Amino acid sequence: MTSVSFDLGSKTAIVTGGAGILGRGFCQVLAEHGANVAIVDVGQSAVEEAVEELAAAGVPRARLLAQVCDVADRDSCDAMVRSVVARFGGVHVLHNNAASKSDDLRAFFAPFEDYDLATWRKVSAVNVDGMFLIAQAVGRQMISQGQGGSIIHTSSIYGVVGPDQRIYEGSEYLGMPINTPAVYSTTKAAVIGLARYLATYWAKHGIRVNVLTPGGVESGQNDTFNRLYSARVPMGRMAQAGELHGALLFLASDASSYVTGQNIIVDGGLTCW
Repeated sequence: MTSVSFDLGSKTAIVTGGAGILGRGFCQVLAEHGANVAIVDVGQSAVEEAVEELAAAGVPRARLLAQVCDVADRDSCDAMVRSVVARFGGVHVLHNNAASKSDDLRAFFAPFEDYDLATWRKVSAVNVDGMFLIAQAVGRQMISQGQGGSIIHTSSIYGVVGPDQRIYEGSEYLGMPINTPAVYSTTKAAVIGLARYLATYWAKHGIRVNVLTPGGVESGQNDTFNRLYSARVPMGRMAQAGELHGALLFLASDASSYVTGQNIIVDGGLTCW
């Protein structure tokens, strides 16, 4: 019997949104298990800072690449993949993780009845178009390599179930009143649909496509939100960022070699109710 392996020592991983709040941790766990990691995000200073953070944590710099990419732009996505291949020789894992709240949080959190179409399209350009373009560019590369691969999309519990509007009464994020806008739920549901399509479409090439769906993670919300959200969770609390890492490692590695088209939900049981 073959033992289960979480070793990524022979693999190169791309993580989009890799300089973000969750992205840096995702990059670190993949690197700690041996992968070369391309930290991909839209800002040069952010990806360079992420590399410095991981290097300070003990990841060899030779296994890290800071790569700027606008995931909503096809040429930028294609150029990013070429840069990763030039540096590391191939791509074996993609964590399609980039998402946007737009650069105007007030517009992003606006009520549905007043939601601006331009904001809707701007968010969708990253959350859906970006997923498509990155998957297309990386999938094409994986097919050319002839070695299969693992693609993981990040969704959200609000791509699976509707948000309970009651938890937003008095809730804030970074000092601003918040909610979950329809564009977020809609685009995160689309992420799951795209992954299931690609799982069947690319199965003949040995490319597995799955979804990592987090529940609420502590990341700057106020105590009111934390309390109201936690009351909706069977485990009685929000997630810590590191609690997503095991599921990502499983999906990225050969431990999940017969898993494709699945949505791994890490939410403390919220979607059971």
